Amino acid sequence: MQTILTTGAGNGIGRAITMHFHGMGWRVIGLDRDAEALAELRDALPREKALFLTCDVGRESDVAAAFARIAEWLGGDPLDCLVNNAGIADPYAGPLEKLALKDWQAWIDACLTAAFLVTRASLPHLRRAEGASIANISSTRAVMSEPESFAYAAAKGGLDALTHALAVSLGPAVRVNAIRPGWIETGPWQKRGARRDPDHRPKDRSQHPVGRIGRPEDIAEAVAYLHGAGFVTGQHLNIDGGMTAKMIYEH
Repeated sequence: MQTILTTGAGNGIGRAITMHFHGMGWRVIGLDRDAEALAELRDALPREKALFLTCDVGRESDVAAAFARIAEWLGGDPLDCLVNNAGIADPYAGPLEKLALKDWQAWIDACLTAAFLVTRASLPHLRRAEGASIANISSTRAVMSEPESFAYAAAKGGLDALTHALAVSLGPAVRVNAIRPGWIETGPWQKRGARRDPDHRPKDRSQHPVGRIGRPEDIAEAVAYLHGAGFVTGQHLNIDGGMTAKMIYEH
């Protein structure tokens, strides 16, 4: 039985990835700061196939404590796939002149520092697997920007660069790729108290060549594809409905 670890597993894309792989028969490990969201998942999945730990993955001490428990739970079994999904979802920082260093650092730590810390801690377990893989959840904002999204864009751009650096250094034992989601509607995949139904306008859908907004399931399927794609590493895969390929002018 294979095992996947996902950070930011409590809500949105991370929750969808966790549920998708559990449905495929995998054991799942989820880390998140949101204890309430993890409790919902813990109640929904059998304990022998799922481990959920409250953890701020941007803090070295939290990651160390979590991996002590993970090592115990794995009992020497390998970790087959790591998904570095954690981050601050809201990209908007406001005017640069008013962006405090501590707020900038929060974006960087939640995404980029967290990916470094969790990957480093995961590596001994990944190296026990045959065909281990890492998927870093980046963003199309790593390569294109909206106003006032400085720290988010920098964190995701750094994650893209970390991806190819890891791929070169960790291969052939571990393959490493990045997924760049575009507009993904996460409302139905939030914890119970925050769940909401999508409400998209026709023009929201029409700006995507596929004719719809993305779903977290689309990202989960991409993680599964990249895990099985044994000749793919160091790549950055846009999952955005073609949005970044389409020239959009304001009228």
